[in-house]
Amino acid sequence: MTKGVRFASGLSAIAFAAAMAALPGVALAQDAAAAKAPETGEIVVTAAKRAENVQAVPISISAIGGDALSKARVTSVDSLVTKVANLQLTSTVGDNTPIFSLRGVSMSDYSLNQASPVATYYDEVYKGNFALLGVAMYDLERVEVLRGPQGTLYGKNTTGGAVNIISKTAKLGETSGDFSVGYGNYNRIDLNGAINVPLGDKLAVRVAGTFARADGWFKNVVPGMPDLAETREYALRGTIVFKPSDGVKFTLRASTSYQNPHNFGIYAQPEAVNRPGLSQRQIASDISQRRHARTTSVSLTANIDVTDTLALTSITSWDKGSLSLYEDTDGTAAKTLEIPNVDRAEQVAQDLRLTSNFGGPFEFIFGLYFNREKVYNQTTFEIGNDVDVNGDGVINYQDCADGLPVACKVRNQFDQVKKSYAAYSDLKYKISDSFTLRGGLRFTHDTGSQTGFSSNAYGVDNVLVANLIPLSALYYSNDNWSGKIGFDYKIAPDHLFYASFSKGYRAPSFNAQAFFSPAELSVARPEKVTSYEIGLKNQFANRRITLNLASFYYDYRNQQFINVDPSSAAQTLLNIPKSRIFGGEADLTVRASRALSFRAGMGLLSTKILEGTVSGTNVAGRRLAIAPSFTFNAGIDLTVLDGDKGKLSFHPDIAYQSDQYFEVLNIPRLRQKPYALVGGHIDYETKDGRWTASLWAKNLANTFYFTSRIDLLAGFGFDYNHIGNPRTFGGTIGYKF
Repeated sequence: MTKGVRFASGLSAIAFAAAMAALPGVALAQDAAAAKAPETGEIVVTAAKRAENVQAVPISISAIGGDALSKARVTSVDSLVTKVANLQLTSTVGDNTPIFSLRGVSMSDYSLNQASPVATYYDEVYKGNFALLGVAMYDLERVEVLRGPQGTLYGKNTTGGAVNIISKTAKLGETSGDFSVGYGNYNRIDLNGAINVPLGDKLAVRVAGTFARADGWFKNVVPGMPDLAETREYALRGTIVFKPSDGVKFTLRASTSYQNPHNFGIYAQPEAVNRPGLSQRQIASDISQRRHARTTSVSLTANIDVTDTLALTSITSWDKGSLSLYEDTDGTAAKTLEIPNVDRAEQVAQDLRLTSNFGGPFEFIFGLYFNREKVYNQTTFEIGNDVDVNGDGVINYQDCADGLPVACKVRNQFDQVKKSYAAYSDLKYKISDSFTLRGGLRFTHDTGSQTGFSSNAYGVDNVLVANLIPLSALYYSNDNWSGKIGFDYKIAPDHLFYASFSKGYRAPSFNAQAFFSPAELSVARPEKVTSYEIGLKNQFANRRITLNLASFYYDYRNQQFINVDPSSAAQTLLNIPKSRIFGGEADLTVRASRALSFRAGMGLLSTKILEGTVSGTNVAGRRLAIAPSFTFNAGIDLTVLDGDKGKLSFHPDIAYQSDQYFEVLNIPRLRQKPYALVGGHIDYETKDGRWTASLWAKNLANTFYFTSRIDLLAGFGFDYNHIGNPRTFGGTIGYKF
């Protein structure tokens, strides 16, 4: 095994691969509300664009029901990492805008113009840019996390996987609703509600909303300056379902969200220099501006049965979002480095697919996809804006001219337009009752333009000092064939073996971090992953025990990567030519009785760069970023009272991950040590199910850990770090009708 790459469980990589080859598979279906059998907890998912039992889908997938998410206080997409094996994130852009890593495939770039290799979908609508993400984790049916390249069915071709957030839809003929109010430490207030109203036999409306506010937990010691890491957000979603006749259904969704907290805080190291006298969750920051994020989206889904055996699905969507944040990058009251960011995005997309339901051995899905994303990006490096370079007693444009880039505001801006056209297919042929062949092919044509790019240096007084990068433009056009081939074999009614070979692709990217020289302007080559995977899905004891296993090997080519020069903060976008990843997942659910169940998930990874140079250093043999070799999560659901007095249940949980790096140089001082997060909730429900009460807690041990780290020590005198949320707890009361 390669030096520096190990499994925290003590298994060698070779032993693990052998074990997983003997027992392949994947997929955890955790306590969902969607189409669930009461004794087995089975979930119906749409991961393969058909409604299927999760155990029958030959894909590595974890599905979590909306009720389980709500009770566990998974109120932001960030929290999913504690529920899904081999899913991690880095939070360089801040809470609720995570950069996901799935099975070691990640986006090593925090630029606001980029799109992650782990795609995020809201109700089958792809959300690429950070400005479009907003607040989504409320009134949910379920969340599905698909591991591996998505090179066939999914709207946007991706190398790492997909996170599908599926909201509750309006139901015909039903008047229902729910409302909850919660209070927690840091004066957190939560309000959530939804109402479903039928308007005749063919029309129904559902309106849902969420509101949250909490004081900042990063306590600011600078007089008059606000505490950081607040929560201030709301979101609304309206859904109209119209079913004019059998076989015809239209679903119109519209949503908006807004966030305006005082921003996250930066934990600068070494502490003796940058944080003298401060405790772990104190900060001395001179930035008072709020972070602003607003989203608006509309989508129309049409499902039409063309014939008894053919169904047409059309998903048309429009999204608009804006994100602005003023980051105190040095995490101190000095003005060593501060970075304001502005990101505005608008997206239109169309997905059109034809799905067969012949009831015979051959079935297919054929589709066409179009996506157009327009982005405006502006980033400013405010470097040493409190330095009197020439010693004349005044800090102005002359200091910038004399000390460039010190005492300067170096600002770049550009417009970016990306278009993606695709034709895709998914085919399966059932050779026998037990053996099915599967395949898919996708052609993607991507184009991109980065226009109006310029970078200028201004004085602290905003007087123009120098044009560093003249008005420039870059373009790309790229074609790609990707796909998947495999088979699944039903060993027995509750035991499914599958194997697949697939390819995924991520479109080229533009560098948003060019500031000082035209040489920094570049287009990263497309990223590709070739995946080999085997899996086994099992159910035992009358489906009370579910054990799903998977093993995989990735050939990872041209990972797109932002490289930060620690001496100057100059940033270039490059590709790491070749890496390899292998590992797997094991997911277990045991329903011992109606009163007791247990669930656990384990992920194992071994990552290794085979070829690449970063900052003049050969990184071959080093580990990939955001790829801990061992992750584990577990929880117990125990009902201690269930009778005329109602139902009382306990739900403790734990999530653990081994050590990891956030950069590929694997700098020892920036290594994140292993840590565990312990939490849970206690729930009470009245006998009629109308009233509920819950006590919840997250990070009970108040564990201190990092969620992103960047080396800026040589040039600026500090390491840039984000830290995870502290201990939080509270209570919630809810009512359903």
